[in-house]
Amino acid sequence: MSYYKILGLEKEPFSTSPDPEFFYLSQEHKSAFYRLRAAVSLKRGLNLILGDVGVGKTTLMRKLFNIFSEDAGFITKITLDPTAKSEYAFLSALGDIFQLKPGFRSSSNYKKAMENFLFEKGVKENNTIVLFIDEAQKLSPASMEVLRLLLNYETNVSKLIQIVLFAQMELLPEISRINNLWDRVALKCVINPLKEEEVREMIDFRLNRAGRIAKEPLFSDNALNAIYNYTQGYPRKITMFCHEALQYLVMHKKGTVDKEVVQEMIQKEVRIVTRDASRIVQVAQYV
Repeated sequence: MSYYKILGLEKEPFSTSPDPEFFYLSQEHKSAFYRLRAAVSLKRGLNLILGDVGVGKTTLMRKLFNIFSEDAGFITKITLDPTAKSEYAFLSALGDIFQLKPGFRSSSNYKKAMENFLFEKGVKENNTIVLFIDEAQKLSPASMEVLRLLLNYETNVSKLIQIVLFAQMELLPEISRINNLWDRVALKCVINPLKEEEVREMIDFRLNRAGRIAKEPLFSDNALNAIYNYTQGYPRKITMFCHEALQYLVMHKKGTVDKEVVQEMIQKEVRIVTRDASRIVQVAQYV
């Protein structure tokens, strides 16, 4: 039997997979969600969502992708790794995503095929075409130039493609130096970690989504405070820690994650990190 079944849950509450069903919308996530939804619907063009590793960018992207994909008036595409060494490699990847068939494969033919696709689907058929790019900090200057080119395709009132970049903060100085691309960013949004009260809400939200109906809490107030202090409000770290905490309850036949449990888990994690760091140093001496 799965550990969460023993705790009266129907599903895994703290999976690290970007499942939109378990995505807790903090105030910052909610703001980014509605602002981005409006910007895409209004066909503003280029949108930028920034945040550190583990703040929930990918899950936010998945949630928006699912919503737009359910609308008959939208054509939504997504790339999870935009790494490309050349303009042609990036155009070829976009060609695969949009299922373009340019005949002879060349950069110029891919650009023409993309232009034809945008005018056919965007103007003649009146669709909103959306490209989500995750890990956008991996975009090369050549790839960003391709995006700038795509944003040139427009009508008198709107852009023919809506591009949404989800990236770590390191993209900010890179893209801000490209004036003719930076000036086209319609929406700039930075997602910060959760506040302390939001950590409690996120954990309760996920437990409820997983089928938790018992009146007794699985996490004490002191435990929640300690989890916030340890994770500093990063959703991915909270999720991973809570997963381990619930497994701890099952293994030790306890009913509640309290402050002592959290402290013991933190100490164990610190010991593991220290041990692994020591091993890396020892190995490095022989390399």
